[in-house]
Amino acid sequence: MMTSELKEDEKNRKEKRTTLFAWDGKKQDLCSHADAQRTCLMSFDDPVFAVKHEGAAKLTNTGKIVGHSNTEESELSGWLPPINAAAFGDEAFCSTYGVKAAYYAGGMANAIASEEMIVALSKGGLMGSFGSGGLSVERVKSAVESIQSQIPDGNYLFNLLHNPFDPQMEQRTVELYLEKKIRVVEAAAFIRLTPAIVQYRACGLSRDISGRIVIKNHIIAKISRKEIALLFLNPAPVAILTQLVNEGKITSEQAELAQQVPMADDIAVEADSGGHTDNQALVVLLPSIIALRDRTQTHNKFMQPVRIGAGGGISTPESVLAAFMMGAAFVVTGSVNQACIESGACEHTRKLLADADMADVCMAPSADMFELGAQSTEFLKREVCSRCVRRNSMICTCPVKVLRKFRQQCGMNSKPVFLKRT
Repeated sequence: MMTSELKEDEKNRKEKRTTLFAWDGKKQDLCSHADAQRTCLMSFDDPVFAVKHEGAAKLTNTGKIVGHSNTEESELSGWLPPINAAAFGDEAFCSTYGVKAAYYAGGMANAIASEEMIVALSKGGLMGSFGSGGLSVERVKSAVESIQSQIPDGNYLFNLLHNPFDPQMEQRTVELYLEKKIRVVEAAAFIRLTPAIVQYRACGLSRDISGRIVIKNHIIAKISRKEIALLFLNPAPVAILTQLVNEGKITSEQAELAQQVPMADDIAVEADSGGHTDNQALVVLLPSIIALRDRTQTHNKFMQPVRIGAGGGISTPESVLAAFMMGAAFVVTGSVNQACIESGACEHTRKLLADADMADVCMAPSADMFELGAQSTEFLKREVCSRCVRRNSMICTCPVKVLRKFRQQCGMNSKPVFLKRT
């Protein structure tokens, strides 16, 4: 076949391919500018039509698809159906927790993730984690009673912050959750599994009439390291289960069932976040934890594999979409929620956060793990809040200086080093 004939044949094929469907709508609704097209694509509740008009592809959310047309200006190049929030992530997450989207608001310590925030999220068909870290058991009990009285059948969870220096505090918190029938906890900052969290998990295990294992006490574990992820991807350690049976805290049947389910239902991969963090990059950490889950699931063969979600730096629609595109089963937001009117942060802090930029944050020693040398909290560098804005304050440098002096001590019996105010 001659070259001219090939070109003619290709032209005929294109004409047949492009005149099957057309777009019927107002030409003034077609947009070609990048910002307008971006807005069009971000309108998830509306369809998106790509229309060939005046020799260029333009987008619109209006109009409709019609049949054959000989009008080149209305030629339809492609289209996308509406996509709502429930279409993203793992639908099993939504069904497990009774929410309309694969998302939850993470627990920020000292009740920054407040009762008001948890109630508002639940009434909106979502769920949030009450920030119990740093609070007394009595204060947490008050929050439990307040939330349960406002949304008795609502969806919510409570944070369970690992306390390596006061295991009894962690134990009393778990006993409160069991007493008040808190069915979902967010396990955070764990460096090892403790009898308390294993007890919480095991106490919610039973069998239904068909013999299938029923899990009543759900755990969402926030992790940023593979070795910690493995603790929650696998069943509870036999040694801890045996200890709990001997102490009468769980039954022998619950111990047996606990060896057949993972420690967590979900794992929230916590990248470079505003809380306890290892400054990991989400694009590296999330795929590696998903791969780790797949390997452990191949070995354990759980009926329901552990879902892997993403948190840390999730604060815009673009970052949410990016996390889902990388395979996240759900997403978690944290620091950005401090700016909500329902948060426990003061108005001054909200204004600081609204003005803060990426360059306005730094790392400082973690208050609750200071003795371990953990630099797991980001601070705004201007004034004291959960992050610090550095521009006019020494709040970032002073804790680092204190930690340096602390490490210089010969031992716990040494005389303390006192620092001069600078």
